[in-house]
Amino acid sequence: MAKASSPAATGPAALVSWTHQSFSALILEWWLWQAVYQFPDQVWHLQLLALRRALYVLCARRGIYCLSLAPPTRRPVSQTSEVNEDSELPSPVITVDPDACVLPDTTLCAFTVHDDVLVALVQGPAQWKMQLFERPGPGEDRWPGGLVGEVELSTCTPPAGAPGKLKSPCFLPVLCCVSPPGSGVPRGHPQGCGGFMLEGALFGLLFGADATLLESPVILCGLPDGQLCCVVLKGLVTSRSAPGDPKALVKILHHLEEPVVFIGALKTEPQAGEAVESVPPCEDVYSDCLVALGHHGRTLAIKASWDKSGNLVPELREYLLPGPVLCAACSGGSHLYHSTPSDLCVVDLALGGAPLNSQHPQSDGAPGGLPPTLCPASLSICSVLTLSLSSRIPAGGTELLALSAKGCLMTCRLDLNSEVRVPTRMTTENAGRKIKELLSGIGDVSERVSFLKKAVDQRNKALMSLNEAMNVSCALLSSREGPPPISCTTTTAWSRLQLQDVLMATCLLENSSDFNLDQGWTLCIQVLTSSSALDLDSAGSAVTYTIPVDRLSPGSQREVTLPLGPSESGVLDLPVTVSCTLFYSLREVVGGALGPSDPLEDPFVEGQPLDLLPEQEGICLPLSRHTVDMLQCLRFPSLAPPHAHIACPLGPAADLVDTFLETCRAPGSEPAGPAALRAKYLPPSTASIRVSAELLRAALEDSHSGVPLCSATLQWLLAENAAVDIVRAQALSSVQGVAPDGTDIHLIIREVAVTDLCLAGPIQAVEIQVESSSLADMCRVHHAIIGRMQTMVMEQAARGSSPPDLRVQYLRQIHANHEVLLREVQTLRDRLCTEDEAGSCATAQRLLQVYKQLRSPSLVLL
Repeated sequence: MAKASSPAATGPAALVSWTHQSFSALILEWWLWQAVYQFPDQVWHLQLLALRRALYVLCARRGIYCLSLAPPTRRPVSQTSEVNEDSELPSPVITVDPDACVLPDTTLCAFTVHDDVLVALVQGPAQWKMQLFERPGPGEDRWPGGLVGEVELSTCTPPAGAPGKLKSPCFLPVLCCVSPPGSGVPRGHPQGCGGFMLEGALFGLLFGADATLLESPVILCGLPDGQLCCVVLKGLVTSRSAPGDPKALVKILHHLEEPVVFIGALKTEPQAGEAVESVPPCEDVYSDCLVALGHHGRTLAIKASWDKSGNLVPELREYLLPGPVLCAACSGGSHLYHSTPSDLCVVDLALGGAPLNSQHPQSDGAPGGLPPTLCPASLSICSVLTLSLSSRIPAGGTELLALSAKGCLMTCRLDLNSEVRVPTRMTTENAGRKIKELLSGIGDVSERVSFLKKAVDQRNKALMSLNEAMNVSCALLSSREGPPPISCTTTTAWSRLQLQDVLMATCLLENSSDFNLDQGWTLCIQVLTSSSALDLDSAGSAVTYTIPVDRLSPGSQREVTLPLGPSESGVLDLPVTVSCTLFYSLREVVGGALGPSDPLEDPFVEGQPLDLLPEQEGICLPLSRHTVDMLQCLRFPSLAPPHAHIACPLGPAADLVDTFLETCRAPGSEPAGPAALRAKYLPPSTASIRVSAELLRAALEDSHSGVPLCSATLQWLLAENAAVDIVRAQALSSVQGVAPDGTDIHLIIREVAVTDLCLAGPIQAVEIQVESSSLADMCRVHHAIIGRMQTMVMEQAARGSSPPDLRVQYLRQIHANHEVLLREVQTLRDRLCTEDEAGSCATAQRLLQVYKQLRSPSLVLL
């Protein structure tokens, strides 16, 4: 039924575009010579004006180019000359000059040329816009006649991409020009060159009386959202000079609900004994059926027909053809050709039809109507990306010019009317060519099967991974009570790295669920440091570590160790917050599976699958949040075993001048550094917290039963410190520790009696006192103790414990005293900004005294 071969250089005009490489080329046969044009980007659409010997080409993200097709000066190849089929004709590669771009516009997506006008479709930020220009010719200046008319169509969705970078649309719109009979269209105007003529009855039913009376061509537009709309060309020309509603120019004919990829017209009712495919090109062909194809195979056919009352009405019928549709073509006859990744098919819309002028309705009430179903016939050619009908008409058949996905240019001769086939004599040359074609077809099918199998396996794997991710998410989000199925615990310890003590955090990821953590899962650990206590204006810093979870089966563990400090300056800013989160990357797991199962489904789409993913690109599941404070970082050299090795405490980076003065100090003399002077002449900074003994016993009775209350309190404060075992073994109630910067920290726990607070008598309390020569370190320890106390009070309040009766007047007096101290603090801080050096010293001493009073309140946590 179909015969494919390499094209011979015959026929007046045969044109095919190749648009799926980094550069684009046009293979052109024109008056027995061949040429290849190379463009700077992909070719989206082209239109040949044979009578004017001009070729218009839309180049992606460039604009419209106009090329003159004058015959070359070299001797043409004779059609009757002996040419070996295996040899290649000389085809010069012509690089298109940038000056040939007659309409530069990066938003152009489609165009069509009719007589002396050019209709272009551009994609704006929110709407499709149709623009009308005077037709530029080869060699003319850009924008020769300017904009003649303009109208906005329906809304559009601009393609997503990186800011400032243009991206190819997923589907290109389709434009064509429909002319009524007698509209002055040049005779022999080919149907495949952007326009066709409809019979008067169908033209009037579709586009109305205005277009019919004006004898105006109509621009049909198929949009990627499925809309099929039309604009009267003469109305568009006068739209700028005659103000009115621009939307009145646009008429919606139908909605295919899928991207429109082809619009054409057919002659379904030929005269008796006449084959329309055999009509010479010099004769006018009036089509009586309008067809539109969607990307997924939905086909619309519109034809004028008679209803049961004898009225002429448009008959619309939808069919479903095999898809996805890569390209399509139709001639002046009733056959429609369309290509899918697996086959090239042909359907006949004239089957079962009757003449339109029949006055006797048939039993179905629609004489001359469309067939109820379409039966595609296979032509056994796959992977055709571009298709056009050759102007050369073989005797009793049709010839197609096709371009395959591998760049093979073929002519396909079809004999659709023959019923009896006479076998021809098989020659050695024909047999060899036939075997090559069969082997090539087998290779194509094998390649597609392998690709489809790989795509199916990839999607199955992605679905399994998504199912695992859904189960893990549901298990973590639903485990509000009891241990979580997947946990991450954080512990800290000091370690010696490169002659320096470094605080290391160990995060232990444990999978106690029944699911695997496989591809796509990542453990994200964020370390957030607080601002420096000595520089309140400084901002904290955050560092995020990402650790891929290769495969964590049920019951397995994964340990990650990372440094927390100190920084390059030798300072460890505390507290430090360590947050652990599980992240599931949808882009990594599902991104590849969302691609087309066949590379020919969307041949000009680049990166479309990733646009389907949500903006978050993944799922975040928080696991734990751990705060590392000063109490966890304290070290206790005095509690170490006699022969244990104790690393030297950390200290800030030493100043070079202080180091030099220290080396010059005489032996036996006292140190003269800032730390030594502060320790000698300034009293240590202190802060105290009083807690009800009853509250502490209730909170610690489960884990510290039988232990003295002061010792149990100290063990509770140092529960996350490495020295807690020694404190527990020695039952200590006070301890001398060292801060990360080497400053001494003294913790003292003792029982006291608080009077004048309760009406029933003194309240037994526990006082926690912190002493340090460094005000900043003392504040850090004080802050850590307050944080633990707040957690304990909230837990006990949830149990419903009630405080004793208190003296309200005494509480009011304490509150008033603190208000006076806070006002004095504000006054002293303002005075420090205005006084000289002598006066500011006394003010600073008074300010420290007031801070000391505020840090030792008379209140008790009950």
